[in-house]
Amino acid sequence: MLGFLLRLAARIPFLFVAGRVYGPEALGRMAYVVLVIEFAAQLATMGLKRGLALQLSKKGREAGHIVWDALLVVLVVSVTLTGILMTFPQAMFPNSAIRRLDRMLALVVFVIAATDVMLAALAYRFDVAATVRARSVVEPWTISVTAFVLSYWSLKDGLLVSYALSMAAAFIAALIPFVRMYGWPRRWVPSSFALRALVRRNLPLAAADAIEWGSRRVDLAILGLFVGPVTVGIYYVAQQLASLPQKLKTSFDPVLGPVITRNLSEGNRPAVAAAISRAGFWIIAAQTGIALTLGIPGAAVMGLIGKAGVFVGGNGVLALLLFAEVLAATAVVSEAALVYVSRHRNLMISLGALGLQIGLSFLLILWARHAGWKQNWVAMGPAAALALSLAVSAAIKVRLASHLLNARVSLWRWPLLGASTLAAAFGAIATATPEWSEIVIGMPGMLALYSCAIWRFAFREEDRELFRRARDPA
Repeated sequence: MLGFLLRLAARIPFLFVAGRVYGPEALGRMAYVVLVIEFAAQLATMGLKRGLALQLSKKGREAGHIVWDALLVVLVVSVTLTGILMTFPQAMFPNSAIRRLDRMLALVVFVIAATDVMLAALAYRFDVAATVRARSVVEPWTISVTAFVLSYWSLKDGLLVSYALSMAAAFIAALIPFVRMYGWPRRWVPSSFALRALVRRNLPLAAADAIEWGSRRVDLAILGLFVGPVTVGIYYVAQQLASLPQKLKTSFDPVLGPVITRNLSEGNRPAVAAAISRAGFWIIAAQTGIALTLGIPGAAVMGLIGKAGVFVGGNGVLALLLFAEVLAATAVVSEAALVYVSRHRNLMISLGALGLQIGLSFLLILWARHAGWKQNWVAMGPAAALALSLAVSAAIKVRLASHLLNARVSLWRWPLLGASTLAAAFGAIATATPEWSEIVIGMPGMLALYSCAIWRFAFREEDRELFRRARDPA
């Protein structure tokens, strides 16, 4: 939770610097590059961000050898993908000229993927602090500070270089505790059989992770085919603000992963349902509070990012994306169990939802263009398609999880409605005041009222274990 708040505090300065110093066009160019590189990194992890916990829970090989096997798999896949991107850099820069340093950005693929796997290995041993340091302190503050400093060097390349530096800094921040925990690979002989088994076992997880990641990015990719880089930059800012609640879910990953794998190995499926219900409620509760806080004064929030109100037109997109993240929490938490008990059916549901999202995105964009809408209004089409597809996916995955776990999975508690109503009423009043008071008084007031109401009326005795510091039983 602290890590999420730190990441929130650092992400806002970066968006402020990028929007006001570099402008929406440079931000839009960076957005597409990051989209392609992080998709390649997502593929390179081979599902090991979640699958590694299951491998480590098995008896047999030493834990250190298993994690180095995983990193070797990541290296091989990363080298392949990096080679493709360096050979065809147009995939990263489809609508702009390719400059001297642009090809080198593909080297970041391994850095991102390896960082994710090392943090997953540390999380299995309940070292959540490493994730907080790498992802919530080092990475966001590095990109914020270096983006500002490098703006004096180049307004064309400063954002891209700062992004690469932030990923490298996060890699180092993850590598140090990883080596302390698991050690360097001594007496480690990679087994081709073990590596093939590791890849084969995690392919469904890799596909599910890629689909989940793609569902959050395909909207930007499709939008970039129909609008210019300025609109892409505005959409990217809204997407980054809306993804802040999504990052909160990662605060619970170190709790959920080991709990699910250990209870499944013991055959205690009702305990898994209870765990994802508890964690799911608090994820939804936190995401709803943040969505209300950012969405109701959305025009004022977007107005802070750029000069002359250039980003204000994205407030509608911001509201839709924030709503989509609340819907997504249900699907993502249910999927945390489904990837272990029914990975193939989970994959089919995710594929269907992604296909629905893509189809709706094209349909809504083409309809809006035919109606003669402005580009900012056209941009709302992919956001609406994301929300609708996530709602369908969430409903199906919750029912399937309840059926397979032989226990009810319920992420809803009635105090959520009361707290949301209270915060929305305060926010509606705040929007009638000057813009500065919306931000300085309205946003903290909404969040405080909502948090107090949720904590007072929704907190139960069994929730204490979610917020108790876990200790490594080993």
